Amino acid sequence: MKTAHELSVHAEPVSHPEAGEVVTEEGDVVVVHHDHRRKRGERIISLLPPVITFVVFLGVWYAYSGLKYDIAAQRINTLPYPHEIINKGFRPLWDDTNGLKPILEYMWPTLQVTLMGLSISIVFGISFAVLMNFSKHLERAFFPYAVVLQTVPILAITPLLTQLFGYELGVRLVVTVLIAIFPIITNTLFGLQSTDRLHHDLFTLNHVNRWTRLWKLELPSALPALMAGVRIASGGAVIGSIVADFFFTQGDKGIGYYIRTRQQKAAQRPEMFAGTIMATLFGIVMFLIVGWVTNRAIRSWHDSGRKR
Repeated sequence: MKTAHELSVHAEPVSHPEAGEVVTEEGDVVVVHHDHRRKRGERIISLLPPVITFVVFLGVWYAYSGLKYDIAAQRINTLPYPHEIINKGFRPLWDDTNGLKPILEYMWPTLQVTLMGLSISIVFGISFAVLMNFSKHLERAFFPYAVVLQTVPILAITPLLTQLFGYELGVRLVVTVLIAIFPIITNTLFGLQSTDRLHHDLFTLNHVNRWTRLWKLELPSALPALMAGVRIASGGAVIGSIVADFFFTQGDKGIGYYIRTRQQKAAQRPEMFAGTIMATLFGIVMFLIVGWVTNRAIRSWHDSGRKR
């Protein structure tokens, strides 16, 4: 059996499947070869579980619709087949009254409200978390009401919201912020309060003031938890903007209004499912974008952002 030294002398490759690289030693030089075929194979294998799950989901959908509703008209008006949703909900693609184009037009106001509401939630959520981190008294004063904002039923206070903020953009932003802000507050506060105590002691020994401690130590330490809260809040912002579209119909009408009006007519049930699918895809895209930003922000120094 060859020793490790003999292997290095003969420059035999040592494979590292996890990194997708092959390392050889040629004399005193270590050469790293990227195994692109291995990486491509790993990507394909990683896609198999979600693809299989999706195929099984479609199979169950087709089976349930076919067995439950043996009359075609009843099935289309209740739970149409996926291909019927595509044909009746998304096609024609660029017609002014039916299909994909009206759905995209209704998505634009929802996109605006979601992005503005998420931005407001990030600013106010981080600000409240920083204030509560400064003082236990402030935390006891504010945190219970943050919990109340998360648990209050939006439908119950709809008349109050309309009286305070009107019927158009303002009230939709308020609903979106009420749903999206809580994860940012809780995750940011948790991150700020989880800063290593030894690092705090080091800053204390160097007589660092409170604001420098916050900016140089606590916020960087809290960044992974903060970004996790933003990722959760991005989905909440999508839900909040769609819920607001359902109940506040004045001004620019969003995808929630589109879903609600198609829901009221049985013959337009495929269009309702098409709008729901588009709203779901929007939420997924928001989640993926925030996840990408998170990895870019912390991948160079935090384990959660490094590729496995």
